[in-house]
Amino acid sequence: MFKKVGPGVLVAAAFIGPGTVTTCMLTGNSFGFSLLWAMLFSIIATIFLQEMAARIGIITQKGLGDVVATEIYKPWLRWLVITLILGAIVIGNTAYEGGNIGGATLGLQALFGTEHSYLYPLIIGSLAFTFLYIGKYKTIEKILVALVILMSISFILTAIVTKPNIIEILKGLFIPTAPKNSLLSIIALVGTTIVPYNLFLHASLVSKKWNKTTDLKYAQRDTILSISLGGLVSIAIMITAAKTQSLEIKNVLDLAIGLEPIYGNSAKYFMGIGLFAAGLTSAITAPLAAAFVANSCFGWGSNMQNKRFKAVWMFIIILGVILMSYGIKPIEVIKLAQIANGILLPIITIFLLWAVNRTSILKTYKNTLIQNIIGIVIVVLTLGLGIMSVLKVFGIQVFA
Repeated sequence: MFKKVGPGVLVAAAFIGPGTVTTCMLTGNSFGFSLLWAMLFSIIATIFLQEMAARIGIITQKGLGDVVATEIYKPWLRWLVITLILGAIVIGNTAYEGGNIGGATLGLQALFGTEHSYLYPLIIGSLAFTFLYIGKYKTIEKILVALVILMSISFILTAIVTKPNIIEILKGLFIPTAPKNSLLSIIALVGTTIVPYNLFLHASLVSKKWNKTTDLKYAQRDTILSISLGGLVSIAIMITAAKTQSLEIKNVLDLAIGLEPIYGNSAKYFMGIGLFAAGLTSAITAPLAAAFVANSCFGWGSNMQNKRFKAVWMFIIILGVILMSYGIKPIEVIKLAQIANGILLPIITIFLLWAVNRTSILKTYKNTLIQNIIGIVIVVLTLGLGIMSVLKVFGIQVFA
């Protein structure tokens, strides 16, 4: 069974980064179990979208960027979409890489203290650089699978240690409620789980692992299991943070410290290991995804050993280390990336739904009626999410 696991785990590794950990932590701390349903919905939507991307990758043996380039016939529209994709993902991931390395640094601080904190970003960047420089997909896959398992065990054990009320958890998962001032948290939970670059990453990775239509069942199983595991980790973080509703929590270390009086140092170490693994996996997958996107959009047709492919991820890791080491906060670049991502998510979702209904692309493997209905619901959701994300960057709050 484990031989058939892979690309989906890398997608889970990509979306469970420091940003997701922080969002889930703050949501649990503010609203307890009441928004668990939003995470459950996000995971289900992510599974459907990622399965579509994986299907395209296996049937066409191409990345999504290649499909965009060949299926959008009007040159001006094709270049507009490709420019938006490159801007949102390559530039955006460069800005976010500092945050990924910063999250892993917080994990090391929880485990080993702050005395040598100045070395941590360099250590994490070096690890990410080394893993990607190896350049062999199977090796990178095994490393990330191990890190995801480590991260999952850490966060799930932390949640178990808090001895949560199972009945309240089930209510939070299956009875949707929206407490006062919770709308932005709901949007944040969806936005941190349904990530545009993961669709490109998944389509490219499955074509590296599988090349026969009979492998579709393995890709679908891998997607369901891996994304569900990622969702379980997110839910575990929310459950853990719900135990600290009486405390003011600003970051993950505050959460670990808040649990110490009740559960001792074990909570701090579990959180530290989990945050380190979350940061390192995202520090690996974000540059990797950007390299695949650039490769796909420019039509390089390169493999992971190609100099151009390597140059993209090297640039992103090095800049991420510099940003973190010198405490530089590229606020304007991040805002630009958020705007681009807010626009890109509904566009790519619409394109994805359109592509999986084209016989010229998927032949007999195109969407069923039920898949299309669910896809339309997700398109509407991502469109609303995209609009809200862009408005939020400009400081416009639609809802109180």
